[in-house]
Amino acid sequence: MKIDVIGDVHGCFKELLELLHTLGYEQQENSYIHPDGRIPVFLGDITDRGPDSLQVVQLVYEMVVVHNKAHYVPGNHCNKLYRFFLGNNVQQRYGLETTVAEYKALSDAQQDSICNQFITLYEQAPLYLNLPEVNAVIAHAGIKESYIGRTDKKVKTFVLYGDITGKVQADGRPIRGDWAKEYTGNKWVVYGHTPVKEARFINKTVNIDTGCVFGNALSAFRLPEEQLVSVPSSQPLVEEKFSHFE
Repeated sequence: MKIDVIGDVHGCFKELLELLHTLGYEQQENSYIHPDGRIPVFLGDITDRGPDSLQVVQLVYEMVVVHNKAHYVPGNHCNKLYRFFLGNNVQQRYGLETTVAEYKALSDAQQDSICNQFITLYEQAPLYLNLPEVNAVIAHAGIKESYIGRTDKKVKTFVLYGDITGKVQADGRPIRGDWAKEYTGNKWVVYGHTPVKEARFINKTVNIDTGCVFGNALSAFRLPEEQLVSVPSSQPLVEEKFSHFE
């Protein structure tokens, strides 16, 4: 088994296609297939903030659900969009408003189609992926070693939102603990969620959310090769959105 874990796309459809091409994928019908049988794994937060969230949803749905040639795990933005599509009263901010605006511009039939596609994609998705074939766990915001194998509410919150402390920074962003510093497992944990200028390798973890929607890059981590592949973003750079670690 060989996989390409793709970081937070956030509606950056153009960069996603460029990354797939760079990784060697070829378009077949409405999907992308690798001639060597590699499997793409989408790391959650495929929508919101970027210009083409619904096109990303359609492509990921085709690759994961229709053709069964890719994997997907949800992120916090995915969870929020799922609840919106279920009809829940969700606050339309932090990027959800951009996806909702795209959605509302569609015809009723198109709205029904994209809503059903995303609900199906989300409901079929595992909370995180444990892939012993490549000695890796794929989780949107990461996962503590002691949580691997569990799917209870505490683990769900961690996997979607990260190591939240309940405290917030002056700009309203949550203050998170640095779980990766404490990680001592021998499996790779590949995650995203927190934008960083360069992929962050610490212990056997790697954060590959290189902030494409904030103007930096879209990245993939290849296993078992342990190789990082990135393409530059065409979005304007928003420097203050990137986290800096000790």
